Amino acid sequence: MASRAEARCARRLVCAEIGVALRQPNRLPYNGFLSIMKIRPATEADRDAIWKIFHEVAAAGDTYALDPHMSREDALAYWLAPGTHTYVAEADGRINGTYILRPNQSGGGSHVANAAFMVPASARGEGIGRAMAEHCLKEARRLGFHAMQFNFVISTNTTAIRLWQELGFQVVGNLPGAFCVPAKGYVDVYVMYRLLVEN
Repeated sequence: MASRAEARCARRLVCAEIGVALRQPNRLPYNGFLSIMKIRPATEADRDAIWKIFHEVAAAGDTYALDPHMSREDALAYWLAPGTHTYVAEADGRINGTYILRPNQSGGGSHVANAAFMVPASARGEGIGRAMAEHCLKEARRLGFHAMQFNFVISTNTTAIRLWQELGFQVVGNLPGAFCVPAKGYVDVYVMYRLLVEN
């Protein structure tokens, strides 16, 4: 098994490859072995892996305003909808996360992007969410979006909020008691926003 020093060295190589810094350098991700993570557009072959992640995250009912009992067919239709750019994070031949990128509105609002990210519990805390977020911001700029908006960030999802703020997002709106977390009851929801180009 790799030593901690070897694992830290491997992390530095991975950070150079994907252009992000993993946030917990003293943990051993992937059970002590870290391969190069690749973030790429999703393919038909990824449908089962995406459904597995989607179902786990949606069923928890604490981070997305999605039906926790949504069927596989409806979930994949939502996540892989026409006009939506869908990506997966892959390491060791395994999908460890997925995100979508699309216009937040149509017509005059189509220059503002919207995105959603999902990482299974088994892969959290290893920098996958941050890697996908930074990849997403680059893709949004490449696709010509001027800004990005998250419409419904649950206030109890503090890990996500901290990440978005570190990446330049600001809370621009508060929706009091707009979401019911199964274990906590009604909590606030934030609208978060950041520019991608200079005005």
